[in-house]
Amino acid sequence: MGLYEDLVSGKEKLSLVGLGYVGMPIAVAFARKINVVGFDLNEKKIELYKSGVDPTNEVGDEVIRSTKVAFTADPSKLKEAKFHIVAVPTPVNDDHTPDLTPVEGASRILGQNLTKGSIVVFESTVYPGVTEDICVPILEKESGLKCGVDFKIGYSPERINPGDKVHRLETITKIVSGMDAETLDTIARVYELVVEVGVYRAESIKVAEAAKVIENSQRDINIAFMNELSIIFHKMGIDTQAVLEAAGTKWNFLKFMPGLVGGHCIGVDPYYLTYKAEQLGYHSQIILSGRRINDDMGKYVAESLVKDLIKADIPVKHAKVAILGFTFKENCPDTRNTKVIDIYKELGEYGIAPIVVDPAADADEAKRLYGIDFQTMEDVKDVDAVIIAVAHTCFRDLDRNTINSFYNPKHKQKVLMDLKGLLKKEDYKTEDYLYWRL
Repeated sequence: MGLYEDLVSGKEKLSLVGLGYVGMPIAVAFARKINVVGFDLNEKKIELYKSGVDPTNEVGDEVIRSTKVAFTADPSKLKEAKFHIVAVPTPVNDDHTPDLTPVEGASRILGQNLTKGSIVVFESTVYPGVTEDICVPILEKESGLKCGVDFKIGYSPERINPGDKVHRLETITKIVSGMDAETLDTIARVYELVVEVGVYRAESIKVAEAAKVIENSQRDINIAFMNELSIIFHKMGIDTQAVLEAAGTKWNFLKFMPGLVGGHCIGVDPYYLTYKAEQLGYHSQIILSGRRINDDMGKYVAESLVKDLIKADIPVKHAKVAILGFTFKENCPDTRNTKVIDIYKELGEYGIAPIVVDPAADADEAKRLYGIDFQTMEDVKDVDAVIIAVAHTCFRDLDRNTINSFYNPKHKQKVLMDLKGLLKKEDYKTEDYLYWRL
């Protein structure tokens, strides 16, 4: 019998290294079919999972309580598994160069606990070559085993969309790759246990790595184009959303929207590709141009708010501004790499210390990463301006009377920035509002 058969029969186990927004749902999905060891260095997170709490909100507490995943922070438990999936983040440094520390660290820990006959599959987004040129040597050094002889490797890029309840692991075609035909076949069959729509077998590990990194680069470039259009149309006095709705009536118009581009994928992955390109002597033109536009949007929003405060005859310095929403995307507690912080910091340059409200966000994480204490909706009163920054469901239900109650009644005009266009423009294009949206 092969490894696939051993997994299905319960003779062998699968391990998931890294139990965040990507890794944990994968572990839970596999645990419905086979035995799974779920490993993460974060002991606090492991204890939450063990107590039936899902801090990511990806699958929910009820699912966590009923899952058969053996959650652990003990690296030695990885020795119990023969099929390993590594799903750790791959961020960038302050200078936008790849930070491979997490994937290198995961490779080191896994290597120290790797046994003969194992298959290791990396899911972290990387530039082509990282799996074979960086991860494999670490695995070999730490384990004393030889890749291709004692263990095999593959790559299957994650495509989970945090906060998305429609496009899930089970419903998204999974790219799989392996170092040889036999390994590829085993990896494909294992993933087919949980991916209902099937897998796509890439011809090589590097092809699979490249496919992943261009998926988000493509989205980044398209959103950058929308953001640039938004800047241009604002100067023309034209509503960008109205333009996009009109243009969207053509069958082949791509329906992207302007917005803040944060998170761990779209705002990060392009830098992995351009970094590798520069190593090979090519300086990116389009990709980096898009990145510059998207990275500057927080500053643009803050400057636009200041202009509207001036129009409304409201003193800028010490203006009371409320920011509603702080996560990198809607209905997701993750605040890491949020671009709302750019707005917050830029307003600080004008002497404005905004209050931030986000009932959906991980408050402890925001305090640890940014030093920000969240306020409640009840604290939003007598303000000079409101920025609705994230399209949380709880903000979509705000009506005009509620929004009116946020403002200082002395102002003749209320400055309202609706970055995601949640509100009906017609309700706020009135004399008592200065309404602005991307």
